[in-house]
Amino acid sequence: MSLGPIEVLEIAFPGNRFNGEILPELERLVESKTISIVDGLFVRKDGDGEVEFYELSEVGADESVNRLAGLLDEVESLLSDDDVAELAAGLEPDSSAAILVFEHTWAKPFRDAIVGSGGVLAANFRVPGMVIDELLDELAALDDDNTDTTN
Repeated sequence: MSLGPIEVLEIAFPGNRFNGEILPELERLVESKTISIVDGLFVRKDGDGEVEFYELSEVGADESVNRLAGLLDEVESLLSDDDVAELAAGLEPDSSAAILVFEHTWAKPFRDAIVGSGGVLAANFRVPGMVIDELLDELAALDDDNTDTTN
């Protein structure tokens, strides 16, 4: 089985307020074969900072979490306990998080086309949203400065 690029997201819910509003968009992404969720955990950090984590299929009664578990593909166990501990360390006390490992399934045909054309992927990196926002703010400020000097 050949997978596409894999990404890990930790979605924190301060105050343990997971309300399921992310589910329709996740379902759309999975149904459109844009992504495939290949592993997932639910993490809880109590008021004392103690961390518990569960495979999504183990969480149980919560309907939203069960819907999330239903989106999982068959690949699992990609996250180690150390990965979870590192991600959970950043959670505030009395918070929870969904940790999702997903495959960019949209990229598989593109990867195959690159290989088929004799190409080699030479670099691949993600620019954090915060960096893009800062850059756009700087560009807007430069544009404002240029507009002010031309009047």
